Amino acid sequence: MEIVFLGTGGSVPTRYRNTSSTAVRVGSEIILFDCGEGTQRQMMSSTVSYMKITRIFVTHLHGDHFLGLPGLIQSMNFAGRLDPLSIYGPEGTAALVDSILHLGYFQPSFQVSGHDVEDYDIVRGKGYSVKAVRTDHTIPSFGFVLMEDGRPGRFNKERAIELGVPEGPLYSRLQSGSSVTVKGTRITPEMVMGDPRPGLQIAFSGDTRPSEHFMGSILGCDLLVHEATADVSLQEKASEYGHSTAREAAIVASLAGIKTLYLNHFSGRYEDVNLLLEEARDIFPNTYASEDLMTVQVNYDGTVISKKFQDVRAGNDPDDRALS
Repeated sequence: MEIVFLGTGGSVPTRYRNTSSTAVRVGSEIILFDCGEGTQRQMMSSTVSYMKITRIFVTHLHGDHFLGLPGLIQSMNFAGRLDPLSIYGPEGTAALVDSILHLGYFQPSFQVSGHDVEDYDIVRGKGYSVKAVRTDHTIPSFGFVLMEDGRPGRFNKERAIELGVPEGPLYSRLQSGSSVTVKGTRITPEMVMGDPRPGLQIAFSGDTRPSEHFMGSILGCDLLVHEATADVSLQEKASEYGHSTAREAAIVASLAGIKTLYLNHFSGRYEDVNLLLEEARDIFPNTYASEDLMTVQVNYDGTVISKKFQDVRAGNDPDDRALS
């Protein structure tokens, strides 16, 4: 999977960070998590095409997480979009989408549907599903877990040769789950395929205080994107407003057995987020700070490759940062 951070700041845009929005490329689709103001413009500076967005998941109905929706929908319409768009979020999301569709004389040429979700609701797509998980903010809120479907086991070519299966189309049929017949003998996929392998899982916290409910629902995820609004000296204030510190995000990642943690939703008071990064790494060393327009590739072997926007635009592959 490929993640593109479109906005990594909290509350209001700053010179360095836009408001919350993260895109994930799954096959030919783009799944968007939150859509703060200015998201469509961020996309124009990124590798993400808003015409390929099929679903948008809104964590909660604070403006910095949804105010980009009207402009994004209108831009899709002006570009001639015909494919439907589905938007999911907490109670009130369906009504919000309906209100957007009745702004002035704006009437999109494609179907836009809003859906209210509840705890543990699952939205299924082609090759993936997204689970909503209740979080602990000041208003109804959800985190989301993007779960790739399981993958077939590895094909055992040596075993296939032993069974007399000739190289070519029959290999593909076995790998796709179909049985084949060779010289009167039926060969089933189980005879030449290894055990099924799990798909990747990526979790997004949205805005939340540290939440045992959320933590228990993301156990073992390959990557967690967790808000880190403030440093530990502001923990009491962060909790009052329904947020986490970077240290608390790291504790969640550690207890949940997460492989890689990315911090985001930084308060505008931090032009430099190294303080937050250091506090998190004291607890969970495999932590990184997200940046606007950063691209992150999550691999099946457990590695994560991160590119800053300047490197993506220039095509500077040698500057990729391989993270374990």
